[in-house]
Amino acid sequence: MSSIIDLPSRQILEFFAKGQLSPVEYMKALTCRIEKTEPKVAALWDFQPEKSMAEAKASETRWRQKEPLGPLDGMPVTLKELLGTKGDPIPLGTAAVDLVPETDDSPVAARLKENGAIVVAKTTCPDYGMLSSGLSSFHKLSRNPWDLDKNPGGSSAGAASAGAAGYGPFHIGTDIGGSVRLPAGWTGLFGFKPTLGRVPIRPYYTGRVAGPMTPTVDDAALLMQVISLPDSRDASSIKYEDLDYFRDDIDVAGLTIGLMLDAGCGFDADAEVIAAVVAAAKEFEERGATIVPIEPVLKRNMLDGLDVAWRARFWGMIEPLSADRQSKILPYILEWAKDGKDAKATDVAAGIDQTFAMRGATAAAFENVDFILSPVNPTVSYPAEWASPTNDPRRPFEHIAFTMPWNMGEQPACSINCGFSLSGMPIGLQIVAKKFEDDRVFALARAFEKWRGPITNWPRFDH
Repeated sequence: MSSIIDLPSRQILEFFAKGQLSPVEYMKALTCRIEKTEPKVAALWDFQPEKSMAEAKASETRWRQKEPLGPLDGMPVTLKELLGTKGDPIPLGTAAVDLVPETDDSPVAARLKENGAIVVAKTTCPDYGMLSSGLSSFHKLSRNPWDLDKNPGGSSAGAASAGAAGYGPFHIGTDIGGSVRLPAGWTGLFGFKPTLGRVPIRPYYTGRVAGPMTPTVDDAALLMQVISLPDSRDASSIKYEDLDYFRDDIDVAGLTIGLMLDAGCGFDADAEVIAAVVAAAKEFEERGATIVPIEPVLKRNMLDGLDVAWRARFWGMIEPLSADRQSKILPYILEWAKDGKDAKATDVAAGIDQTFAMRGATAAAFENVDFILSPVNPTVSYPAEWASPTNDPRRPFEHIAFTMPWNMGEQPACSINCGFSLSGMPIGLQIVAKKFEDDRVFALARAFEKWRGPITNWPRFDH
């Protein structure tokens, strides 16, 4: 039975429609896998199998009556716990907040439920979503299924762990500096950061998006056609477009593709990462694309300025908390935030201005190229117990230099697996397109996925 969970989402839905597989049968198999695997990877929070099974039975009835709610009816999905669901609290990954049930669904949750998807669980994140790690003061330590001694990354840590461990094909995270792409890269998933405002989100903030984290490009395309539907609660949302996320008609020959191997600051990419990304670029070149090296878009003062602004903003959030509450926050996060306490207003304002400098730099990078390729993560992996790839709150963002600029610039970008290290850890290729060209990212990623072939060695713990 466990093998049916590893089927592509499109095939599962076709089986539902033809009566060859029941949402109840699928949910039973998924629940069994989760119960056997979760003690090892700790990807989930608020797992409610009884509720999910009841919803699966309702979906089964709808499929029998040929009346599905929408294209995802009966499909389980996990949501990062920062994406609210009615009746469930949002712990924010920290032991410092009260668990108050949400009064309504977030835009992503609402669209999924309206189209029949079953939110089977929430996935973990670190305190306030402010780390690229599976470490949290509230949740159990989430681990990378490819090597349980390694970190899945974050802040969409549980989504990455769940996706790589085979908890079904559908998982959704959030990303403000790389929090979808970074963990997707470290766990072999396809992770997509849409154009800012393409997927309505709440709360909205500069650079913050929600996006799919899935085993394949096609799985993510099925999610995007639903979660990109409009919701007026996101004041940063853009006009809805019915984009074709399934297109496979892109002509690689004639494209000019920029190759960025230097992020400009932060960690230098590991040799194995560079080799895998260069090999991926050659795949495009062999099919007629022109590959041109391009300069980094990020500068040290941009990264450091954003660090100051984020520290100050976060300190403003936690300063009103009592000393007892503050003491429950992950020490790494608290130490990082305290530096924002004494930040000068002029330095904070200058830091915010750096987001606009990045916006300008990322837009200018596309003046002579159609796409940009780069590493996602500069490092191959790091210990599961670390709070970040540096494990140093004085150097918190050295690993986001390839990903974060595209959040500030608002361009669509993805991570797609382009190989493995000698130690067997996945390596991610980042594909970035011009703002609003989300469908072209999917098209190019789909082409690369076809050349690469399927990943056949996903880690499994239920056999």
